[in-house]
Amino acid sequence: MKLTVDYSERQEDILTVESAKYLDEYRLEISFSDGRKKIVDFLPFLSKSSHPEIKKYLDLGLFRSFQIIEGNINWNDFDLIFPISCLRAAKL
Repeated sequence: MKLTVDYSERQEDILTVESAKYLDEYRLEISFSDGRKKIVDFLPFLSKSSHPEIKKYLDLGLFRSFQIIEGNINWNDFDLIFPISCLRAAKL
């Protein structure tokens, strides 16, 4: 049996987060690899959640500790992460 991998999808076609800037409260300005920018307010998602591992990010110190890792916004070593398509559409 021969396994093959299709690498036809070019790297530049994959949507990633290029940068994210903390604005205020729970809002980030996110720049995507397609050149678009979006301001995303995470407060509705965080405040509606009943899960303590998500609610803890209502602490602004924790919320502001995000990093960009491999094209994703990441909190605390993948403790909290969002699909890029949701960030791009701001549907959290």
